[in-house]
Amino acid sequence: MSTTKNQGENQYLNLLKDILKNGVISKDRTGTGTKKVFGRMLKFDLSRGFPLLTTKKMFIKGIIYELLWFIKGDSNIRYLVKNGVNIWNEWPFQKYLEANKLDKKYPKYSDAWRAKMQEFVEKIKNDKKFAEKWGDCGPFYGVQWRNFNGFDQLSWVIKEIKRNPDL
Repeated sequence: MSTTKNQGENQYLNLLKDILKNGVISKDRTGTGTKKVFGRMLKFDLSRGFPLLTTKKMFIKGIIYELLWFIKGDSNIRYLVKNGVNIWNEWPFQKYLEANKLDKKYPKYSDAWRAKMQEFVEKIKNDKKFAEKWGDCGPFYGVQWRNFNGFDQLSWVIKEIKRNPDL
């Protein structure tokens, strides 16, 4: 095992031990409950490699498609859904329910809510007009990278790395 993996893996495992020992139990949006600590940070020297964890299952396909989605500056989940990535579905789905006054009929995380979300996702996948109207997550991450008040931050960073690689 390389030192990069050990470095990242050890930090992650130490954080988990810290959470178990010092964490505070709190409620979360799913009703499952969470044990958490505040103010912790993991730091990695990326010049030594990317610290992908091996003790935790990683959805590599999802990571790749989500990153490509961010790079494009997209905020509509249709691209992700069509590629089997469903991690952002809840946000536009909940907005859809609220806008159509269906949020009381389909309480969050109920079986009926989950079934309705599956229908919603299929419609996003197969109906372009529906996806254009209801599939947007809003101006976050990639949108901000590519258009922050008219400024393309990602292009600027790439140009700076090429122009000043040692900075």
